[in-house]
Amino acid sequence: MESILVAGGAGYIGSHACKALKQAGYQPVTLDNLRTGHADAVKWGPLIEADIRDEQVVRAAVRQYDIKGAMHFAASSLVAESMTKPELYYDINVIATLHFLEALGAEGVGQIVFSSSAAVYGAVEAELITEDFPLQPTNTYGETKRVIEGALKWMGMARGFSWVALRYFNAAGADPDGEIGERHDPETHLIPNLIRSVLGTGPGLKLFGDDYPTPDGSVVRDYIHVTDLAAAHVAALDYLRSGGASRPFNLGTGKGLSVLEVVAAAELALQKPVKYEMAGRRPGDPPRLVADPSAAMAAFGWSPRRSDPVDMIRTAAAFEAARSQSVI
Repeated sequence: MESILVAGGAGYIGSHACKALKQAGYQPVTLDNLRTGHADAVKWGPLIEADIRDEQVVRAAVRQYDIKGAMHFAASSLVAESMTKPELYYDINVIATLHFLEALGAEGVGQIVFSSSAAVYGAVEAELITEDFPLQPTNTYGETKRVIEGALKWMGMARGFSWVALRYFNAAGADPDGEIGERHDPETHLIPNLIRSVLGTGPGLKLFGDDYPTPDGSVVRDYIHVTDLAAAHVAALDYLRSGGASRPFNLGTGKGLSVLEVVAAAELALQKPVKYEMAGRRPGDPPRLVADPSAAMAAFGWSPRRSDPVDMIRTAAAFEAARSQSVI
């Protein structure tokens, strides 16, 4: 069983990736400072509680566990916060990551799968976004992801490792077995906030904007189940290990859902009405962001299998209800 170092493996997407790695026959080794992650989400391998910028710890972990590849999820990801604290986001998402990559390269780790974001594209007016669209991020968070994609290119050439940057769109849902799920504080994502408002474990739901140039006036996004994302990370690792070329890939379903369509799906999933307050637009929210995931599907032999919106909401609601001991 070959070991894979998972930076940020105690977080939402990272913990699901660890479970997928274990199921695929790998041994995930989580490296996480637990600033936003949860130790009880590390269930499928050892946890090293440390910061990714500690090169000596990273190098020691690579040697101790005979690490063959790495996945990198560790980052700060609140867009609004990134605009008020840009120095924090450069420190955590860029400087710390450069230390991590340098340590991996020095130890000869050959493959790296990087958690990037659709935020690298910025506000794009297109039906589907492909990987060759210009990178024009509109916030600090997206800019830090763009910077690291560039670092991967040049450091990979200099240090001899291959890499994939996975630009995913809107992660949603929870582990169907109920073992792990989304636990952000603060929570900024639509689906968990919607569920918490219905269960009474969070504040009332506020939606932003009903006057966009979309069929129902609300913004359209590409929602992908977190287990589909996790499976894509394992497939990307296998792609690299089989000699695949270093490059970015979009991860999404290729199908857009408006905010109001998500609300309707939640009412089906939860069998309860969803009450909400409609507020004005948030600055910088583009009307539509939907992935073209065809490149990843072709390269990885992967496709999203659990990303039906009702299923996504049901799994997320089951996890939230169990966590809060509420009744759906």
